[in-house]
Amino acid sequence: MKGMIKHKGDLHQNRLGYAFTSPAFFVLVLMVVYPLIYGIVISFFDTNLVNKFDFVGLKYYKRLIVDGTFYASLGRTVVFTFFTVLGRAVLAILFANLLVMKNMPCKTLFRSILVLPWFFPDVVVGILWKWLYNANYGLFNFILRSLGLIDAPVEWLSNSSTAMWAVIMVAIWKGFPFMMVMLLAALQTISKDLYEAAELDGCGIFQRFLHVTLPGIMPVLSTTLMLEVMWCFKHFTLIWNLTKGGPVDATQVVSIDIYNTAFQYMRFGESSTRAVFVFVIIIVLTVLQKKMKRKED
Repeated sequence: MKGMIKHKGDLHQNRLGYAFTSPAFFVLVLMVVYPLIYGIVISFFDTNLVNKFDFVGLKYYKRLIVDGTFYASLGRTVVFTFFTVLGRAVLAILFANLLVMKNMPCKTLFRSILVLPWFFPDVVVGILWKWLYNANYGLFNFILRSLGLIDAPVEWLSNSSTAMWAVIMVAIWKGFPFMMVMLLAALQTISKDLYEAAELDGCGIFQRFLHVTLPGIMPVLSTTLMLEVMWCFKHFTLIWNLTKGGPVDATQVVSIDIYNTAFQYMRFGESSTRAVFVFVIIIVLTVLQKKMKRKED
């Protein structure tokens, strides 16, 4: 009898739980699952998304395999992702180690200031850095000319040889605080006894970092690096606000290539094919991240 009452109570709790979670589940299906499935479906159609849905099968997938423009944008995406994540990791490790030091003055103030870039919207960051990069009245050119390092203004965002690096610098500045906060939390879990023992054994600063700090933060660092890779690989807003993929496609990463294919050339089916390809890459990265996490555990 008690078992039946308990079973009915469990059913009531389960139904109540389903009732409370159903709105969130509905929003998830509406905002994530449906667009995902719809995007995959229209990759098999030549469509204007209104009244034209001509089935073309694997035509766009076959075209994508030999599309040099797409592979060029994919290569630029790899360059952007690699150097952005590398720069964020270097800055995050540096500042996290500085902020965890005992004798660091104004630690709370610096911690608040360093986290600020993460909270700024990409649109605001784009407008701010376009002003800093401006060839005529930008702060960077003013400082460099005042120091005598350049004779003429540099077109940071309008020069194909500097545009990508200028965008990468902005992306590093915008994104490193997240990794810094994650590593700062990981550093605070490392026992001080390990540092004291390493110091007694005669280890210098670099050796303590290599043999104590790095192994201690590695689980968090590896997970954060993989997340950063996935985020940077599909980055769009910041690059679009700075250069819109120019000049001469110098910063046209794969996300901008997908956007232009859809909304500039009005080839929605082909754009969806490219998006599906990127989606598969993200899925592969996610699987690799989970496997790495299991090995670490």
